[in-house]
Amino acid sequence: MFKLTRERVIIVEKIDDSGIDLLKSKFDVDLKIDMTREELLDVIQDYDAIIVRSATLVNSELMEKGKRLKIIGRAGNGIDNIDIPEATKRGIIVANTPDSNSISAGELAIGLMFAQARNITKADKSMREGRWDRNKFEGTELYGKTLGIIGLGRIGSLVATRMKAFGMDAIAYDPYITDERFEQYDVKKCETLDELLKIADFITIHTPRTEETIGMISYNEIEMMKKGVHITNAARGKIIDEKAAYEGLKNGKIGSMGLDVHEKEPRHESPLYEFDNVVVTPHIGANTVSAQQNVGKTIAMQVINGIRGEIVPNAVNLPVIHRDELKAVKPYIDMMEKIGKLYYQLFKDAVKFVEINYWADASKFDVDMVNIAFLKGLLEPIKKDKVNYINAKVLAKKSGIGIKFKKYEENYNNYSNLINVKITDVNMKQYTFSGAISMKREGILVEMNGYKMDVTPSEKMIILKNKDVPGVIGKVGTLTGKDGINVATMHVGRKTKGDTALMILNVDEAVSKDAIKDFVKLDEILWARAIEL
Repeated sequence: MFKLTRERVIIVEKIDDSGIDLLKSKFDVDLKIDMTREELLDVIQDYDAIIVRSATLVNSELMEKGKRLKIIGRAGNGIDNIDIPEATKRGIIVANTPDSNSISAGELAIGLMFAQARNITKADKSMREGRWDRNKFEGTELYGKTLGIIGLGRIGSLVATRMKAFGMDAIAYDPYITDERFEQYDVKKCETLDELLKIADFITIHTPRTEETIGMISYNEIEMMKKGVHITNAARGKIIDEKAAYEGLKNGKIGSMGLDVHEKEPRHESPLYEFDNVVVTPHIGANTVSAQQNVGKTIAMQVINGIRGEIVPNAVNLPVIHRDELKAVKPYIDMMEKIGKLYYQLFKDAVKFVEINYWADASKFDVDMVNIAFLKGLLEPIKKDKVNYINAKVLAKKSGIGIKFKKYEENYNNYSNLINVKITDVNMKQYTFSGAISMKREGILVEMNGYKMDVTPSEKMIILKNKDVPGVIGKVGTLTGKDGINVATMHVGRKTKGDTALMILNVDEAVSKDAIKDFVKLDEILWARAIEL
């Protein structure tokens, strides 16, 4: 007897047991912490997912052998050891866990700021040496000071939110973040790094280490800063030129520094250590029990979603969806994927162009992932399991499908969150689909080719185009009973009385081809389609 096997996951670097247990409840999991490179290459073809940290190189060699790989999970922030373009080309999701230790890392950066502002480490050392030097440790309040945040990503925005509660004025420089994100966190946008450096009292760094950011704070940048500026770096080493920082500390330009990351790690000595206004920690930003548990559970959930073909919020080769934003965006993603699936099940001509218009509330967030979801749905009926969220854009381009989108702040008629899709086929014929989000946070189809409706798409549906004449609904109902089709709901939409109408039936089971033929035999039915979403 043939036995169905579950998907398989290999974990080659340690994650928290909570994540391992979660994966084992869904898949077959092999924990191979001490595996050599050669051993991994020999077995990777048997796995649907691999979980690594920073030591395992996941390159084209490994992916070529891992034909079954659907997702690569990186338990942590960095992805330097993973070839992202190669994974994207192969349709493999790469996901990490940036949110899982963001709070821990952000809180440490804030702690380093407090330590500098109030001389906490110096005062602690003085007391341990038997002194009571109250007058020696005059600090500065954070209240009313300008906090300059370099990098308004996950951790930068987290720090901004918390420090604004202390009455700080937050400004930020991040050329890769949308204006909407600055508005969302009520942070003033600096157009250049120089602008930020000249006016900030406290500076905190939250950028990745790249060729662009290595040494981005050096002699010239420090010279621009206010005298006595307080600098914190809990992001990555080498972003601050430590030789330049030494000179800034020596001449008093830099009032204090807080460093959790360093040019060389591990580090046992540094010229910076001669200054008692430098607070240092050994890269412990993510070192909390909560963070490690979150990393394990989060990467497990990313892998589960990736294997199942669902949304992977932390996929690095997809548009970023932050945890707080996903709840708001998810209904639109689900709805647009379903709307996309309708076209090739209703019509047969190849698509040439897609225009998507977002209205009112639907226009207020980053829509890249929603666009991708539509393309995935559009191509799925013809590409089957060859299309996913990672390669949908690439496959659409290869298929000659152009896409553009527009945002409108105003409502569309009576809808405050409508998305309208206009599809142009190769014969220049146009088709329209419109959807909105209901009060229940469900996607509803409200228009198709000019026919008004109010339908919550279900997994199985029948869509019919019929003459708008008396008795047609009864005949359709009789046929569904004859063919054993259980109808959950029925909706009818028309343009003008006595012309044609669209009838949509939400049904419980898949509809056979013979049943569809029975519908078409009715004189009043112009065409009928069985739909699966």
